Amino acid sequence: MFIRSFIIAFSMYSKFPMPRCKWEDKSMQYVFCFFPFIGAVLGGISLIIYTFLSKYDIGVGLTAAIMTVIPIVITGGIHMDGFLDTVDAISSYKSREEKLEILKDPHAGAFAIVFVVLYFVLTYGAWTEVKSSNVPIIAQGYILSRCFSGISVICFPNAKKVGTIVDFKKKSSTKAVSILLVFMILIISAFMGIVGGVLGIISALSTLLVFIYYYFMSKKEFGGITGDLAGWFLQIAELIILLVIAIFGRVN
Repeated sequence: MFIRSFIIAFSMYSKFPMPRCKWEDKSMQYVFCFFPFIGAVLGGISLIIYTFLSKYDIGVGLTAAIMTVIPIVITGGIHMDGFLDTVDAISSYKSREEKLEILKDPHAGAFAIVFVVLYFVLTYGAWTEVKSSNVPIIAQGYILSRCFSGISVICFPNAKKVGTIVDFKKKSSTKAVSILLVFMILIISAFMGIVGGVLGIISALSTLLVFIYYYFMSKKEFGGITGDLAGWFLQIAELIILLVIAIFGRVN
């Protein structure tokens, strides 16, 4: 059961090849327990690649570019897709029902294009300012963002009565998954503080603030969350952590 939940999580939210398994109710109970593990793998790979690039004295520009695209390559851009749909919907200033329709539209609007360019420009720019000693904080941030995103799927109200997120929520072992994710948040936040000191603590707190904003924004704009909104949160949280480290890391 746990192995199948692991396989489903990595099949759904990463590009790692996984064996096929049936998406039965029992198999989906603990999928979001393993969602942060994708962040752990992403963080580990990022650390290894950054260390390799630093060892061979690769230029700052190319290093920043490679570090910018690693999350997209590993996840297949599934969360960025949610980010694009969400900014399109929010920027439309239309009714709640129309915004939900925009989320379902497979076409990218003008606002999505503008914001994705801004996102990657900020990400690239931030990576050029990151000190090597602070990269482990960013790596742990990939785990933390997924813990919070998983909790939102399990605990936040849904904007729609049907959809992938609704199915996951119905079939999840809500109490067990929530407790585990909260425990992981506390552990990862503590490790970020241990590894990064004040900078690590600020990074963890910034994720919490984005999470709180995400809750109120999703209720106001959409009446709850969808898979796209969960992806939007994850992308914003990771960008904020990166910007915090790039800006405040230079002060230390």
